[in-house]
Amino acid sequence: MGMDAEDWAGLLHLWGQVSAPKNCKVEIIEGVVTVAPPVLLSHHGAANAVQRPLHRVIPEDWGVYQTQAVVIPAVAGLFVPDILVTPEAILRRAGDAYTIPAAGAELVVEITSCGNARHDRRQKPRGYATAGVPLYLLIDAYAPGGPTVTLYGEPKDSVYRTLRAAPFGVKIHLPAPFDLTLDTAEFPSA
Repeated sequence: MGMDAEDWAGLLHLWGQVSAPKNCKVEIIEGVVTVAPPVLLSHHGAANAVQRPLHRVIPEDWGVYQTQAVVIPAVAGLFVPDILVTPEAILRRAGDAYTIPAAGAELVVEITSCGNARHDRRQKPRGYATAGVPLYLLIDAYAPGGPTVTLYGEPKDSVYRTLRAAPFGVKIHLPAPFDLTLDTAEFPSA
């Protein structure tokens, strides 16, 4: 789904010009500019339950960022993960003032909302795996079988291996370099 450089530059320019309502997230999913509505308060609770312990285990020269845009030109994507863990040097080397290459991420976390769950389950894992992001954590309060957390890793050929999937309430371990166990009982259901 990659685009030529000129089309990609035009799409990025369009993304930068979109005037969305307050607290909406603007992304590019497979070459289409999308606008997601504001999230529920429970979404912020889940983000906090992940972000807080991450700060205790990451190296000092890494950061935990909310809604930092990442680009994946190979899939015509510009995603805005709910949480991104990356070395601070990646932000300093960014080619523009708004985005960084997704390949610089060590971990991305997406927390589904009613309107974006399909993207978080299908297009985003493919995009993050294509970029080589080592770990993708999906917190899915809207999963068909009930609220579920899934940890993906070992990206190869645009596909992740599912390292662990469990219902909310079960602890999930993030492997090295994090070596962190998250208590998913803290994740509020939608």
